Amino acid sequence: MTVIDRTRIQVPQEPTLRLATDDDVSRLTSVLAAAFHEDPIFGWLMPGDATRQARLRRFFELELRHVALTRGCAWTSSALSGAALCLPPGAWRLPTRVLFAQGPSFARAFGVRLPRAAGLLSTIERRHIREPHYYFAYVGVSPEAQGRGLGTALMRPTLDRCDEEGLPAYLEASSERNAALYERLGFELKLELRFAGSPPLRLMLRRPRTRR
Repeated sequence: MTVIDRTRIQVPQEPTLRLATDDDVSRLTSVLAAAFHEDPIFGWLMPGDATRQARLRRFFELELRHVALTRGCAWTSSALSGAALCLPPGAWRLPTRVLFAQGPSFARAFGVRLPRAAGLLSTIERRHIREPHYYFAYVGVSPEAQGRGLGTALMRPTLDRCDEEGLPAYLEASSERNAALYERLGFELKLELRFAGSPPLRLMLRRPRTRR
């Protein structure tokens, strides 16, 4: 007979989530930069390993300050170990005024690859679904916190809202690993997109699981 000492059993704790604020931007830019350092698309757009982290931090500061926190939201954890940048229906397209106002910052982020980045963005926007939906612009978890379900947890509030409102969720997966995670959450591959020799981007849609 085996006796189990339940006081020694380690039960995984659900992460405590909250909405990010402006005060969190500095930390989350570093977290997202680390999360996407080995990303195939960003590796293609920012090929220099030595400078990629700095460029990614500039890029994600723009995405947080001028897109997610002004037009949508960013879910994070109490430890600021990751973030899910989400945009509500009608807010997925990057406003022209932001492109013009932040043009120099985008140029510093992408350098000589800025035309390539702009071309990829334009191609992605042309293929973006037009029906009302919630859009996951970026979901990233710091390398040391990966593999513990935090990415799924960060997406859950928005996915629950999609189900409550009867709306789909949409995203672009830039790696097979991420696509596999999203498939487990109910996303389906709609199209595989490439631009000018880029790695594949997988455009994925999740229909709501319940409707009003």
